[in-house]
Amino acid sequence: MTACDAEPFGLAHGKHEGIDIYKVRELGFWLYLCSDAVIFSLLFATYCIMVGNTAGAASGSRVFELPTAFFETVALLASTFTFGLVTLSAARGERRLTIGWLVATFVLGGVFVGFELSEFVRLIEMGAGPGKSGFLSAYFTLVATHGLHVSAGLVWITVMVAQIMIRGLTEPVVSRLARLGLFWRFLDLIWIGIFSIVYLPGVL
Repeated sequence: MTACDAEPFGLAHGKHEGIDIYKVRELGFWLYLCSDAVIFSLLFATYCIMVGNTAGAASGSRVFELPTAFFETVALLASTFTFGLVTLSAARGERRLTIGWLVATFVLGGVFVGFELSEFVRLIEMGAGPGKSGFLSAYFTLVATHGLHVSAGLVWITVMVAQIMIRGLTEPVVSRLARLGLFWRFLDLIWIGIFSIVYLPGVL
């Protein structure tokens, strides 16, 4: 742990008066994930309530394209697999492999976001924007919130690549990678929920 990391807590090492700062940060991150889970639960509940409120506009069977959602799912699941290889490489101290798998994860995550943006553009161009009905408002809010989280994850991956290149696989860097892994897998689980609750029933 660097002096810069330690300064806000008056710490020079990972522990202070018997407190493991890494455990404290991990607990704080779990609390953040729990709060995010509550937000997504509310968005899912809102969507389930509003799914039938089309106000005469397009329904899911008319606007959703299952192949696009399937490719998005494949890209995100593949990115979770490559992040698993990031974790293994970091545990072995393999700096170049860790960076390489992080870049692969970034590319797959970028493909996912690209598919999602193209889907939004297609819907808006066909007159099925978020302002057309309660159903579409709930859909755009849920899926876009997930997409923003993935985009934030891409920024985080970029920061981690820079830190590994500059500092190497130090203990604080590996700790941050572990939290990023939790975040990325959480987004994967949320997307599986979106695919199962939004796209599959909407098309079928």
